[in-house]
Amino acid sequence: MHKGRQGPARDSVEGAINWPGTLLAGRPQRREDVVYRLRSRSPHELWLVIVDASASTRRHQALRDAKGLLAQVFDDAYRQRARMALLTVSGQSPQWHVQGLKAAKGLASWLEGLGAGGGTPLLGALAEAGHWLRGRRKRYPAERQRLLVVTDGRLKDISGLPDLDCPGLLVDIERGPIRLGRGQVLAAGLGVDYRHIDTL
Repeated sequence: MHKGRQGPARDSVEGAINWPGTLLAGRPQRREDVVYRLRSRSPHELWLVIVDASASTRRHQALRDAKGLLAQVFDDAYRQRARMALLTVSGQSPQWHVQGLKAAKGLASWLEGLGAGGGTPLLGALAEAGHWLRGRRKRYPAERQRLLVVTDGRLKDISGLPDLDCPGLLVDIERGPIRLGRGQVLAAGLGVDYRHIDTL
């Protein structure tokens, strides 16, 4: 798994160690086993955003319009002081860019440079996101997690979807005269709400 330059190595400064929670889960063997106590009394929010940037999203300005939506999401996260996790789907494998850091204005420059190409390793990204979320919950049990998936749903096979156990929204960016319409099936399988980008 690729670790972004702003990856989880800095998570240890997020709060004091919750030793009772850590030890109740068993003797910690790795840093990932440590549970942290959030500094704020109110639970922090984590927004996990998965962006499909495969070649098919270039069609009919789908990715361009998705960028407009994402810019608003990033701005909202920054204003609400939410934490962000960002995973893109293109090429051969998904790629992490941010993992659990406070939303920063620097995401805007990343968004400007986002291009589409390659395949659609969305199922792999969802599985990796599920694994990461489970680990995150162990470390920050009071954190509220939200999921946003932006995709055109153009997958050959959508069986074997992981159980992410995370409330969220799938925004369907599929455009064009011929649509597979798999976004709704994906949303139902993930247990999240569904909206087409044209309705937002």
